[in-house]
Amino acid sequence: MNAPATAPAITTPLERGSNELLIEFVDRWATATPDDLAVRYGSSAWTWAQWRERIGRLSGALAAAGIGRGDRVAYLDKNHPACLEVVFAASSVGAAVAILNWRLAEDELAYALSDSGARILFVGKEFATAAGAALDGETAPPRTIVVAKTGGDEYEAFLSASEPVSAAPDIAVTDAALVIYSSGTTGRPKGVVLSQQALVAHTRNVGPLFKFETGDVNLVAMPLFHVGGICYAFFGIRAGASSIMTRTADAATLIRALASGVTHTFFVPPVINGFLGAGEAGVAALAGLKRLGYGASPMPLPLLREALETWPDIEFVQVYGQTELSGVAVTLSPADHRDVSRPQLLVSAGKPVPGTELRVTDVTTGETVETGEQGELWFRTEQAMTEYLNRPDATAETITADGWVRSGDVGRVDAQGYVYVEDRLKDLIITGGENVYGPEVERVLIEHPAIVDAAIIGVPDDHWGESVKAIVVTGRPTTADDVIAFCRDRLAGYKCPRTVDFLLELPRNASGKILKRELRKQFWAGRNRDI
Repeated sequence: MNAPATAPAITTPLERGSNELLIEFVDRWATATPDDLAVRYGSSAWTWAQWRERIGRLSGALAAAGIGRGDRVAYLDKNHPACLEVVFAASSVGAAVAILNWRLAEDELAYALSDSGARILFVGKEFATAAGAALDGETAPPRTIVVAKTGGDEYEAFLSASEPVSAAPDIAVTDAALVIYSSGTTGRPKGVVLSQQALVAHTRNVGPLFKFETGDVNLVAMPLFHVGGICYAFFGIRAGASSIMTRTADAATLIRALASGVTHTFFVPPVINGFLGAGEAGVAALAGLKRLGYGASPMPLPLLREALETWPDIEFVQVYGQTELSGVAVTLSPADHRDVSRPQLLVSAGKPVPGTELRVTDVTTGETVETGEQGELWFRTEQAMTEYLNRPDATAETITADGWVRSGDVGRVDAQGYVYVEDRLKDLIITGGENVYGPEVERVLIEHPAIVDAAIIGVPDDHWGESVKAIVVTGRPTTADDVIAFCRDRLAGYKCPRTVDFLLELPRNASGKILKRELRKQFWAGRNRDI
């Protein structure tokens, strides 16, 4: 249901109608500072001019392979500059890139590849076998191009065989540029389609909050298959900062990268917790940062307080949003983090970013509620997704006729305009920054020969924020270890339950729906929010 047009909403200054394309992020600096460092990855590095030439060659190679406006390609690998190159090059010919989660199990990967309709798959060498197995039996499998950790691979040959080209003249800002798969509320992931316009608007609206200056170095460490990885990378690129990319986010790799002059980065809370737990070496590794963004899952208040005390000179930026909004819709500023007169702000998500309207609505009627009252958070912004790929019904359920995106999160806004996210309507668990939807795991659980009924809930976890718990009813004996192992054979590891409880029956309402709030209540008792 649409909220009435006259309902009040929180509105921040809008800057609509930009014709900027993604490739202009790179073009600008290839012209202005061609010899400055653009990207470093391990022992490899490229200036802006060199990087623009590589992207231009890749655009030409894609066009020669028949990839054009409206087509899609896929990318499957751990972090590698080639992923960014593919995104910029594909967008230059009007195509979109489906960046796939390398943690997916074979069945999940096969589904995403099929659903995306990708005509070319760029795949990291260590995932080539898994990709081949996932593609086995496909009637029209995409062309596969292997990307190695360093040069001398099919990918480099693909680039070198082509001449650099500029952006195609017929592309539009409304063309799709990314497809990011979000775990499915009905058992299968949904491909979130983000246009060039949405991604540029997000970078324009949120990037300045990180205040990049001449000489700053941006560390891109979070996985690029998340908006928290790929869209964060855009911030530094558009600002002209040098980017250092790490393939993984393990402690040793991050410490080495941070030691090379990094001034800005974005981490999920468990990574920050890991640095605190590493003692003096961990504390020293982050001490040189100017700004540290964090998000993708709530930061436990004790952890946030410890981080603020440990690194008094770092400016912390909390971000809240979702893939459907290209990433960030609400931020808590560095000043708000350090405002001792208002300690309650540390449990706030902050205020909407420029270019974003927010409405808090009654979950039944869709009408705007009074200030301070709880309701579903709706957003309207150029950052919004175009659609869920191949899912018109799901798209209509999420985007209203007048352009509001229903977040599925429940919260409130205080008199000063600060947003507090307190619960979820959607059956979503966020563990270590990864989204897990209960029905997706329940679909697998119910296939277990001993299980007759199952529910998945998120429970508090001091390290991961939430962890996945299965609550099952069985028809014959089994063990928690067996249930977990069954899931691990069929799902990405982060989606699998860490613990399993057994009940004689699951609580249900009169219509038969499982009362997950009742199941979660005992685990979240005494906490200031239910997520």
